[in-house]
Amino acid sequence: MSGSVIYSAIDLTDGFYQILMRESDIPLTAVSTPSGMLWEWLVMPRGLKNAPATFNRMVSHVLRPLRAFAPNYFDDIFVHIRAEDGLSAVDVHLRHLRKVFEKMRENKLYANIKKCVFCAPEIPVLGCYVSKSGVRADPVKISSICSWPTPKNQTELRQWLGLANYLHKYTKDYAGLIQPMSSLLKKDVAWNWRPEHQDAFDAVKKSLASAPVLMLPDTSRPFHVVCDASDFAIGCALMQFDAEGRERVVSYQSRQMKPAEKNYPVHDKELLAMRYALIKFRVYLLGEQTFAVYTDHASLRAAMKNPHLSQRMARWLSFFAEYNFVVHYKPGKNNILADALSRRPDYDPRRLTRHQDIPDDDDDDDDCATCVTWASTPQCRARSAAASANC
Repeated sequence: MSGSVIYSAIDLTDGFYQILMRESDIPLTAVSTPSGMLWEWLVMPRGLKNAPATFNRMVSHVLRPLRAFAPNYFDDIFVHIRAEDGLSAVDVHLRHLRKVFEKMRENKLYANIKKCVFCAPEIPVLGCYVSKSGVRADPVKISSICSWPTPKNQTELRQWLGLANYLHKYTKDYAGLIQPMSSLLKKDVAWNWRPEHQDAFDAVKKSLASAPVLMLPDTSRPFHVVCDASDFAIGCALMQFDAEGRERVVSYQSRQMKPAEKNYPVHDKELLAMRYALIKFRVYLLGEQTFAVYTDHASLRAAMKNPHLSQRMARWLSFFAEYNFVVHYKPGKNNILADALSRRPDYDPRRLTRHQDIPDDDDDDDDCATCVTWASTPQCRARSAAASANC
């Protein structure tokens, strides 16, 4: 949807009921009523194990020729378009809507007009709002989180965190912010709500209230990743430059370290953050042309030159070899975004006011790119295989 200016959302009414049951399978849907009668479904009912997959496969197959401008997610069809040469965006959009309606008419698919949105600058998509500016969180969900009262027990805290976790990609340093509250959810821990828990609770609310508008990923433009690790969390962000040359965030990701990971040496923690970023953004980065990874990992220079690789390091190097990326060293004072994602739990996201670029000719870049160069060499693969054989 990146670059589109007009959007429409079509909701298929009673989705499952628009698919007929196979004649031989109708008896399998029989249900007994209190009156002693048996009723059989002639259309696909809700509750069948394969019903969602069957319905989604059917709609995807019907709209396959129109996938470029009319993707779907189950019973929701999203039509988007940008202006073309000689035609306005509205004219192109109306033409594409006609094609969608023709496909629906041919296959007897019916829409719920009350839930449809046509020719709008913004539409709801899977719990968020999409427009030409990017993706923003649903204001209703943010309002629900921010108006939530202080939890009185573990159950209420879990309920609130479950709602807040849904919007974590809009929040910088989410894992660090919730870290004090997470300790209250451990087994056999007495409930004791302290000032530091209230501060973390308020910090998450404040961060979500000022959630940024994320950029829609544009596959025609290169991606770059920033990542960092602290003593208790790792964080990363997927970023792109938009058409106006502004650096925009596509998604934030962060998590707390596991107890064993907190014992890793510094260079392994930095590599862990890099590995976490590549896993989270795999769908965008795998197979992508060369992309950049910015990380505060000066200590990796010595670690990567170590002739004695640990089994963990060997496994990670094999994983990195799947991607085509170049690592750039960016000190923590310049790597503001990723550094904040993994640092203090009481970090205020509004303190982030600017990004400072690092010149391309930084002398440290070549030294710190050892990770990529070494991971791509036959020696690395041979060493990784040898380490795995000794497991």
